[in-house]
Amino acid sequence: MSLYLILNIASFIVPFAYSFEKRMHFIRLWKSVFLSISIVGIFFIVWDIIFTRIGVWGFNPDYHIGLNLAGLPIEEILFFICIPYASIFTHYAFLYFFENTKLSDKLTKYISIVLLLIAIGVLFYAYPKKYTTVTFIVFILLMLFSLWKKTPVLSQFFITFLIILFPFFLVNGILTGSFIENEVVWYNNDENLNIRLFTIPVEDAVYAFNMLYPSILLIEFFKKKFNKKTVIVK
Repeated sequence: MSLYLILNIASFIVPFAYSFEKRMHFIRLWKSVFLSISIVGIFFIVWDIIFTRIGVWGFNPDYHIGLNLAGLPIEEILFFICIPYASIFTHYAFLYFFENTKLSDKLTKYISIVLLLIAIGVLFYAYPKKYTTVTFIVFILLMLFSLWKKTPVLSQFFITFLIILFPFFLVNGILTGSFIENEVVWYNNDENLNIRLFTIPVEDAVYAFNMLYPSILLIEFFKKKFNKKTVIVK
C-alpha cells in the first residue's frame, strides 16, 4: 500500500466512523456533504490536472500505487474526497459541541477586508507565478462573494479553519517531505512564492481555505433545499 493512500485512509477513517455517533449523527448530512464535495472536487481536480501537465507540481511514483487517471495518481483524486470530508466533519463537530462559537459580524467583515487587501497585494507581487496567482484569485473572489452576500458561515469558519489547519498541515507536511526521505508531492518553486511553513508552500493554506469554504457554503445551501423538499413531501 502506498504512503499517499495510507494518509488518505487515516485522515478519513476516524471522521467516517464517528459519523454514525448517535448524538451528532453526521450521516444525516451525507447527501449535502458528498454532493458539495463532489461539485467543488471537480473544479479542483481539473485545476490539478492542468497544473500537473504544465509542471507546476507533480507526484513521486515511489509513494503511490501507480494507478493514474487523467495524469493524476488515484490517491490524488481520493485526496479531494478524504481530506474535505475529514475537515468538514471537524467543522460541524466543533460547532455541535460549541454551537454559539462565532465572530461578530463586524469582526468577520473587518477580517475579510484585511485578508482581501493582503491577497490583492500578494497577487500583484507574485504575478505571473501560476500557483500563487490562481490560488489568490480564487481566494479574492471568495472574499468578495462573502462581503457581497454577507454569508453567516464565515463568522464560524474563520474559527474552525484554524482548528482544521493542524491536521491539514500534518498531512500536507508529510506529503511535501516532512518526516520522510523525499516528497510525495513536489512543487516547482518558480511557480510559487517559495516560502515554506516547514516543507509546506504557504499557498497551501490558502488553497485549503479555497477548497473547504465553498464546500461548506454548498452544504448549507443544500441542507435548506433538501429540508424544504422533506416538508413538502409530508
